[in-house]
Amino acid sequence: MNGSRIVAIGHYQPARVLTNDDLAAMVDTSDEWIRSRVGIRTRRIAGPDEPVDELAAHAAAKALAAAGLTPDDIDLVLVATSTAIDRSPNTAARVAARLGIPGPAALDVNVVCAGFTHALATADHTLRAGAATRALVIGADKMSDVTDWTDRSTCVLVGDGAGAAVVTACPPGAEPGIGPVLWGSVPEMGHAVRIEGTPPRFAQEGQSVYRWATTRLPAIARQACEKAGVAPEELAGVVLHQANLRIIEPLAQKLGAVHAVVARDVTESGNTSAASIPLAFSKLLEQGALRSGDPVLLFGFGGNLSYAGQVVRCP
Repeated sequence: MNGSRIVAIGHYQPARVLTNDDLAAMVDTSDEWIRSRVGIRTRRIAGPDEPVDELAAHAAAKALAAAGLTPDDIDLVLVATSTAIDRSPNTAARVAARLGIPGPAALDVNVVCAGFTHALATADHTLRAGAATRALVIGADKMSDVTDWTDRSTCVLVGDGAGAAVVTACPPGAEPGIGPVLWGSVPEMGHAVRIEGTPPRFAQEGQSVYRWATTRLPAIARQACEKAGVAPEELAGVVLHQANLRIIEPLAQKLGAVHAVVARDVTESGNTSAASIPLAFSKLLEQGALRSGDPVLLFGFGGNLSYAGQVVRCP
């Protein structure tokens, strides 16, 4: 019951870069229009031969290598995704097979854009209960598979990618590195962000999501800090779901994290749904913007109008 900690993190993005000018040749839009409304400059798009589990496995392999662990060391694989085409085998099982992880518990978590922070909390709870010892927690989405590329209101937003964390149980006497989760949802507003239909297509009510995120979520994010016993001004980093720069910046400002580095990877990667938080977190660590032991708020929100956040310590 000593809690858990993140010991390593990694990310992966496909090679193809899609710029705003590329999109302007496809739909009625422009670089200026996209930047002024959502802050996105580029995004990465996976090819038809790059399924979600492949993106996830690449990120997970990097995290494992950074942790100095082998596939044999992992006994739980959690993948947050909402864009897997197949129902079974699930994405987590396919990642385990790609990496050669023998006999893990393998679960998919579908909470769309808040998926990674939900999955991280689930791993933390599982390790606290003693049901696993080392977990791979992955956020991976291939939004390009569920996007209508003739709809300029949604196709300008999305990108593909994956991020992964290795989570281990804390040794006796050690301080937990993953704080208590603050999570919930607004089910009656679930229609505001959707991936539905045959074939499934991403759609959202942008203004409803913007109002909810900028007015309701700052207080909820502060509650996540309170549960961890960390004041917002003590945070070294804030990694919010990378949905829209016009949501990220006011939310971070209202939170009061005045000394924190705020992730703005949405400008380079677009909205990668469940991948966005571990992807942005991994990049901040890779760039040296955060140090080992720094307190960082991870806060996911979006699909189902669900949210989940916790303060973690950097590996």
